[in-house]
Amino acid sequence: MPEKVCTFQGQCYHKLKRSCLRRGALFQDPFFPPSAESLFYKRTPPPGLTWKRPRELCKDPRLFVDGISTRDLHQGSLGNCWMVAATSCLAAESSLWKKVIPDHAEQEWHPKRPDLYAGIFHFRFWRLGQWTDVVVDDRLPVSEEGALLFCRSATPREFWSALLEKAYAKLNGCYEALEGGNTAEALVDFTGGVSEPLSLNQEELINHADQRKMLFQTLAHAHSHKALITCSIRPAEGEQVESVLGCGLIKGHAYGVTAVRKLRMPETLHVMCNAARLYMVRMRNPWGTADWTGAWSLGSPQWQQLSRREREKMGLIVRDVGEFWMEFEDFCRYFTDMVVCRLSEKSFLWPQTHWREVCCHGAWTYASGIPLPSSSSCRLNIKNQKPSAGLQWSNQRPAQRRDKKEQRLSERKKEGPIQGEKQKKKERAEVKPKQMKGGRERVNKQGGVEMRWERQLDRRSRCGGCINHRDTFLHNPQFIFELVGDGAEVLISLQQEDRRMKRKEGRGENLPIGFEVLRVEVNRVCRVQCLCEQAASSVYMDSRSVTLRVTLGPGRYVILPTTFQPGATGRFLLRFFSHSHVRLRELKEERPAPSVWQCCVPEPSAVTTVHLLKASVLSHPKQTAPDVYAVIRCEEDSVRTRIFQKDGSPEFNTKAIFYSRNPKSKISIEVRCYTTLYIDKVCI
Repeated sequence: MPEKVCTFQGQCYHKLKRSCLRRGALFQDPFFPPSAESLFYKRTPPPGLTWKRPRELCKDPRLFVDGISTRDLHQGSLGNCWMVAATSCLAAESSLWKKVIPDHAEQEWHPKRPDLYAGIFHFRFWRLGQWTDVVVDDRLPVSEEGALLFCRSATPREFWSALLEKAYAKLNGCYEALEGGNTAEALVDFTGGVSEPLSLNQEELINHADQRKMLFQTLAHAHSHKALITCSIRPAEGEQVESVLGCGLIKGHAYGVTAVRKLRMPETLHVMCNAARLYMVRMRNPWGTADWTGAWSLGSPQWQQLSRREREKMGLIVRDVGEFWMEFEDFCRYFTDMVVCRLSEKSFLWPQTHWREVCCHGAWTYASGIPLPSSSSCRLNIKNQKPSAGLQWSNQRPAQRRDKKEQRLSERKKEGPIQGEKQKKKERAEVKPKQMKGGRERVNKQGGVEMRWERQLDRRSRCGGCINHRDTFLHNPQFIFELVGDGAEVLISLQQEDRRMKRKEGRGENLPIGFEVLRVEVNRVCRVQCLCEQAASSVYMDSRSVTLRVTLGPGRYVILPTTFQPGATGRFLLRFFSHSHVRLRELKEERPAPSVWQCCVPEPSAVTTVHLLKASVLSHPKQTAPDVYAVIRCEEDSVRTRIFQKDGSPEFNTKAIFYSRNPKSKISIEVRCYTTLYIDKVCI
């Protein structure tokens, strides 16, 4: 089933190309002209810069020369290694780049039919749940020396990488907007997958071979399922980004992982390697240089001990410029951050080993009649915030090249460690308030009167901030889902709308976002009104997306996507992945919808929540325990638990909510089995 594609800025590639061919003119893009505004918003263009079409740079230009590969990419003078590393991963998988470069054969130059060339190309990127088609002309920025200024191919007459970068720059506002970014963002834009940032604990991985083996197996499994993997080395505080280590690796620079292999070593190398098997990874630097100088690097003793034929037989193949092999133990010793982008495929014939995805769009909005805060009123002052144990602030952001605003935010995060510890399951029933210096933070002033958005927001607003702000936290959007059976491992990803395009206006910073997962009553159908048990909590990051992998037991849950501060507005996409069919929907009603017979019966006047924990001594010690379940009743409504087989002391741990018309209505709890009926009636 083909996915829906929307056009960027209303430009339809096929209509524009037909128009140019009819007029016999090359396409000139009015929305991304060859001007300084398309290049930079702060810097001035270098002297002698010009814009040229490929035919002005070489006699026989091509979109691809001998196909597409990772060696086609060289970064150029723009600080966008994060994007180039993601593009390098994209080039390694044909099913992926064909989505980003549609109609690639039709877009190619035809030397025998120059009349079919119109100087127009189009590329597709995944943004907030849908593919966006971006049209560009073929005019590219060229330096005074006559070389392409930014991303280019190793083959001078190949232009797919330069044109792809131009389309991505147009989507984000200009070329300079691509400086400083997160590889996870680009991987999602190029694949529509879900990126999972991982922070590697170097000390644990180096000292514990079992943990190192588990991580290797995780990477090997992800790579075998076509996941894209990048990694980087986080610079220490105050350390220069892109400083070179003694082993040749570059700090703050994005590398791509192109192979994960477990190799059987020849007997001649057992002594040198001190092992019969080696765990190896193949890396690639988007700059096109093989930096690594340690074991198994090109020219190392280990590499020289094997002939070319032996290396090929083992699978130790270096395909492209910039690729190199290294032992996984060395990988864990140096690299600190990793991003795994897992691909989601929509298919009716779905293997059980693959993730099933459901998603919902939402927005943090104000109710009508409430004045909007200034843009500065919702910015985070991290020095005055200290999250509680239920909420964490992440220091796991990949340490790649970023702009000054992002670096300042990271430095403020490092000044005061605010990484909380997750509550244990027994403690999750109690929601602890967050500690904030000086009480509630003063957010904004208008006419000399301080305004606290916690008091200003009404129940119709959907931008209540994180759980620090207890008065407004539940005023956020709420999404409900249910897990059956024994529960499941799920992956939840919250993605906010991209703000990089607004950097020209000084509003390009991401909102710090995250989400809470609350365990609610098994029969809940409307919005949560009171804080309840926290089942899981994501980190809060100023990243475009936040991801959490967690194992949850059976039951009904509500996800609350939030910004860190109340009053911040914007659109978001909530993505939910599991191995079973799960329905995810937004809760919009404050109370259950009225019955069709409401005109004949009074409206509910009381709300009661029942938490059935467990039962005990349901059978004699010498007898076989029966199969039991419980039924909770109130007026005409009832809730039944699952069956506990041969359990004399079942732990039900079931919550139910009832909206009763009579406040004095009795609630009965019945524990049933095949041999005896136990009834416990409770008046509430």
